[in-house]
Amino acid sequence: MRETRTLEFKETITNTFLKTVSAFSNYDGGTIYFGIDDDGNIKGLKDVKQACLDIENKINNSISPQPNYTLEIQNNDQTIKLTVKSGIQKPYLYKSKAFKRNDTATIEADTLELSRLILEGKNISFEELPCRQQELSFEILHRKLKEHIQIEAFNQDTLRTLNLYDNNNGYNNAAAILADTNHFPGIDIVKFGENISIIQKRATFENRSILEVYEKSIDVFRDYYQYEVIQGADREKVEKIPEAAFREAIANALIHRAWDIASQIRVLMFDDRIEVISPGGLPSRITEEEYLSGKLSVLRNRNLANVFYRLGFVEIFGTGITRIKHLYEEGLIKPDFEVSENTIKIVLPVFEKNLNLTENEQTVYKFLSKTMLKPISEIAPYVPFGRSKTTQLLKGMEQKGIVVVEGKGRGTKYILK
Repeated sequence: MRETRTLEFKETITNTFLKTVSAFSNYDGGTIYFGIDDDGNIKGLKDVKQACLDIENKINNSISPQPNYTLEIQNNDQTIKLTVKSGIQKPYLYKSKAFKRNDTATIEADTLELSRLILEGKNISFEELPCRQQELSFEILHRKLKEHIQIEAFNQDTLRTLNLYDNNNGYNNAAAILADTNHFPGIDIVKFGENISIIQKRATFENRSILEVYEKSIDVFRDYYQYEVIQGADREKVEKIPEAAFREAIANALIHRAWDIASQIRVLMFDDRIEVISPGGLPSRITEEEYLSGKLSVLRNRNLANVFYRLGFVEIFGTGITRIKHLYEEGLIKPDFEVSENTIKIVLPVFEKNLNLTENEQTVYKFLSKTMLKPISEIAPYVPFGRSKTTQLLKGMEQKGIVVVEGKGRGTKYILK
């Protein structure tokens, strides 16, 4: 065993473990083993029964409010297992400070983290807090409600129904984020050329309604990833990347991001993919596996999600990731999802249909999809087949009309058609 974010070893019982109890209670829970050194070697405790009493007394006397934990004596090796569950009365303080885990270390929570813990303990989200700016207008929201669900009348009762206003506190942060103008960040879009040194377009949409931010981001997308093919009298729209997938990615970024961070959602556009990076990481109480599988949805911004749902932009039950995967079901290269503590990144590749390639041909295809013209000497080292087999695979793909061969002899180069 080795220490992790949710597992810690203590060879002896000192007060330092109380910081970790605070951290586990404030976040995702965890386990502390006593009688095991930092390298995972079992050392044992002299008197495990007395040690249990000492641990219990230290927790009860030092952590406020009372955390939810269990103690178990591991009789075979004279160690103690302390299991700490994530609590609901956050923040859990040790010496008037809240702690969090940073990989395998326990550190003091900063001011932003502490404020989040306080809100979570009260079951309040940032979007529900009263907005500091109370002079707001909602022409864009009114227009969208009229266009999509035929709501003609628009007044404070409408805003109350959407949980954006109440008589005691006025407008909340969700209302400000939807208002025509505001002080919140938005989306920063960069379209790159052949490499990241070539910027074809830079557009930043901020301090305005996220409904407008959403709309303008889709307009930029259409400029670069859609075109028309004229066949006789007919025009056919071609999507290099499914617009529905981009809409889902942008909507999810806007309604699930952490709005208490003054950071833009970043949209990086390349010839072969789009990367959507939103700040905030996953909401508490949901794992990466649950998020990616769609098994569980935890709404960080319930009121914003409700507005997007009513307008038909998203499904209320958090099916965005599942829908993106479904849109690429027949695609050769699948979308990618990266989750870290502070960000979520969705990568949407250019849609390429599975062209009846073998598994080995798919491996070569995926490499070629990220490159320009390449000779065999620059392809073989990056695929697990060797030069001879890679050449055979490329010839087979040429016969299928997937790969174009240019040049002869040592000057032969390969590129996707």
